[in-house]
Amino acid sequence: MKIAVFPGDGIGPEVTAQALRVLEALPLKVSLLEGDVGGIAYKRHGHPLPEETLVAAREADAILFGAVGDFDCDHLERHLRPEQAILGLRRELNLFANLRPAKVFEGLEHTSALKPEIAGAIDLLIVRELNGDVYFGEKGMRKTDAGLREGYDIMSYDEGEVRRIAIAGFEAAQKRRGRLCSVDKANVLETSQLWRDVVIETHADYPDVELTHMYVDNAAMQLVKNPGQFDVVVTGNLFGDILSDQASMCVGSIGLLASASLGERKTEYGTFGLYEPIHGSAPDIAGKGIANPMATVLSLAELLRHSLGQEELAQRVENAVAKALADGIRGGDLGGDSNCAEIGDAILTRL
Repeated sequence: MKIAVFPGDGIGPEVTAQALRVLEALPLKVSLLEGDVGGIAYKRHGHPLPEETLVAAREADAILFGAVGDFDCDHLERHLRPEQAILGLRRELNLFANLRPAKVFEGLEHTSALKPEIAGAIDLLIVRELNGDVYFGEKGMRKTDAGLREGYDIMSYDEGEVRRIAIAGFEAAQKRRGRLCSVDKANVLETSQLWRDVVIETHADYPDVELTHMYVDNAAMQLVKNPGQFDVVVTGNLFGDILSDQASMCVGSIGLLASASLGERKTEYGTFGLYEPIHGSAPDIAGKGIANPMATVLSLAELLRHSLGQEELAQRVENAVAKALADGIRGGDLGGDSNCAEIGDAILTRL
């Protein structure tokens, strides 16, 4: 089994190192293909996604990704900025479905900004489309007829792009509690009207799944008011980016949420994918050894599950993280004082 490891910038190398310690403790034979991405890749190779990194990604069965983002690169042209590494990997590898589970760990209800009884009911999965929307549409700067500067980003989806992410949402719902909520803005956007139409058409193939629709502004409100109502949420790139980050704070910390980005390519063991914590590179705490690696370890669990076909090992890793939290192991993001390595030690002990 080949795993490409791209630690990236900021706290990326620190949290990835702890996930690799967990991987090494498992009864698996794997080989690691390392590569640079993001700001460190630009500084070493002149590009945030070097060709040699892409080669490693294509050779692997899965990718374990840290984080990208470097303030030193903010002055660069957009196509050279660190964030283009993750966007480029999604595009080049056709990773169109982002799965972001959000569930409150037992005993952490009080760390949420919500009332404990509301937070404790959260157990949802956001399925976010990754390869379309304003992130990949035509964009630029221009002058209006009045001579004013105007920025533009075009939001667009074709029906094939919507159908494949809808299928991912329905199939995910079949494996959970059988409910899918499609989030859009069909009362305003033509893109969303197409989205809704295609989701409804696709539903005919999944009669065992209950389908509902919700406008994105209402969805944001409901995530705070009554998050327990959601099972699986499927939505576009922009809306999914915002809602999944909101969900992370509803469960208490962005340092606890993993993600899986999947495509259509199958490997010998499962579905090829890229796995990363949803937090950023956090340059303000980089190098201090205080980052919480749990989201990256949980991302490793998703990698084991989806790309390597190792469900039992995935559950073992998740249970080890849950037990560490239940035993009071906390990083600074959760009001504790355990550092990155100590959290890794605690997970390994319970594994």
